[in-house]
Amino acid sequence: MGSVRKASAWLGLVEDNDERYYDDDEYAEGAQTGTGRAWMTDPRVQVASEAAEETDRRIATVTPDSFRDARAIGELFRDGVPVIVNLTTMDPTDAKRVVDFTAGLTFGLRGSIERVATRVFLLTPADTQVVNGEAVGRPADGFFNQS
Repeated sequence: MGSVRKASAWLGLVEDNDERYYDDDEYAEGAQTGTGRAWMTDPRVQVASEAAEETDRRIATVTPDSFRDARAIGELFRDGVPVIVNLTTMDPTDAKRVVDFTAGLTFGLRGSIERVATRVFLLTPADTQVVNGEAVGRPADGFFNQS
């Protein structure tokens, strides 16, 4: 495998088909040991660990492939989890449908929707406050306006 292909595989741009380093039997046995739960990763939905779930400090990130994935967004938001929706990989028509769905979802559940970046949105439930990052009580003139 060439260095460009390796870099592309590491970045996730292409599928890593280099089987030299992996022995399927070895990894299958490793998945059965430990807690009894195998690692399962869905790149479209990522939620924090169980400890964060117990203290209600979770934020989910969802990267839908199509409008059918909107249900996962709705279920997480309905459970009170703030959701970051990344629509950068979607078709513009489906992305508009997902934005319309999430706008209705946040309106119906009295939450809020905020654009974080181009085609990336933050859905926050009604009981969640988003802090914009500016220091509270900071003078308006600031450090650089010294006259």
